[in-house]
Amino acid sequence: MSYEVRNRVRDLRRAFHRHPEPGWREFRTTARVVEELERIGVDEIAVGREALATDERMAVPPESELEPWRERAREAGVRSDLLERTADGHTGVVATLEQGEGPCLGLRVDLDAISMRESTADDHRPAAEGFRSEHDGYMHACGHDAHLAMALGALETVKASEFEGTFKVFFQPAEEISGGGKAMAESGHLDDVDYLLALHVGLDHPTGEIVAGIEKPLAMAHLTATFEGASAHAGKAPNEGANAMQAAATAIQNAYGIPRHSDGLTRVNVGRIEGGTASNVIAEEVTIEAEVRGETTALMEYTRTELERVCYAAAEMHDCDVTPRMISESPRVDSHPALRDLVGNVAWDVDGVERVIPTEEFGVSEDVTYLMQRVQDNGGFASYVLIGTDHPTSHHTPTFDIDETSLEVGVALLAETAVELSRRRP
Repeated sequence: MSYEVRNRVRDLRRAFHRHPEPGWREFRTTARVVEELERIGVDEIAVGREALATDERMAVPPESELEPWRERAREAGVRSDLLERTADGHTGVVATLEQGEGPCLGLRVDLDAISMRESTADDHRPAAEGFRSEHDGYMHACGHDAHLAMALGALETVKASEFEGTFKVFFQPAEEISGGGKAMAESGHLDDVDYLLALHVGLDHPTGEIVAGIEKPLAMAHLTATFEGASAHAGKAPNEGANAMQAAATAIQNAYGIPRHSDGLTRVNVGRIEGGTASNVIAEEVTIEAEVRGETTALMEYTRTELERVCYAAAEMHDCDVTPRMISESPRVDSHPALRDLVGNVAWDVDGVERVIPTEEFGVSEDVTYLMQRVQDNGGFASYVLIGTDHPTSHHTPTFDIDETSLEVGVALLAETAVELSRRRP
């Protein structure tokens, strides 16, 4: 990688870090990606509705939550044509580089940030060096800023390399809320992809360490359940009400009693509850937000079915109605061993790589599995790669940061894997 590209990748990572945006509201991030793609000179740029299957989007916020972020992007100088193309939360980009005959390689990275206030501590490097989040209450606490920068650096490096074939980069919105993977997988842009790479930095792997392909990502579903009862005076006539708060509380308690399954690991959690009006009023409406996970897609669906059954039973017990809603989900899909092994072989020759781990259980969830499944169902290969980086604190914490030397490692690994794939099938 040239000195110029190396510096640009670092600067891009810091620019993305300064302006984090949550899922389906990545208007400024999308625009910056498009500007970089135009500078690099790719052959096709699909934005918004062109890059997504609109009806397959999940967890899309209401317009009242989208518009403030769109207006913020407008005030920051984002071009009107890009604001129009990303209207109604249609963020995301697919870039295509054509370099002659050869296989089609895809790379997927994620755009969105997390709802979390970034640290202002003097020993937090983004704060000390002037690239802390400017959007209070939001930050790149999971490394998506690094993923974006690596992808753009890899694209520029591949363009200048001996790669022969087609290189597509999928800049996917709404990963943190598992909302964008299916929409991008169903867009049609993956139908000719022979190989798909995805990546994540860190996850307790230090700088210089590579995991060539993960296995056992947990299948996951986010759900809400709204309990509806009848209000009444809690002191004078509690018997005249139907207590939605009691129904929700019963459901929450019993959710954790869902039996484990002999086929493998399952998880359930209720993370948020909202409802009621006052301490002296029988609550008429209460909503809980929950998630279920499973070692396989079938185990996730088992746990989701059981959670819905628990909610219906709790509602009936307290003379209430309940409406469960699936907000978003993702399946389990493993990295293909052949592509994983090829990535591992390439990694040993990348400057800065000190250790290569062939595979590792992921243990969390990721909606890139929709894209991986699409490619592998079509006869292709997919691998989810971990790029080690020293991070002073865990992901999803206010002081999360990365070792920026890992950016160069990631760009080199992606670009050299692309060149190797253009020479032979795994």
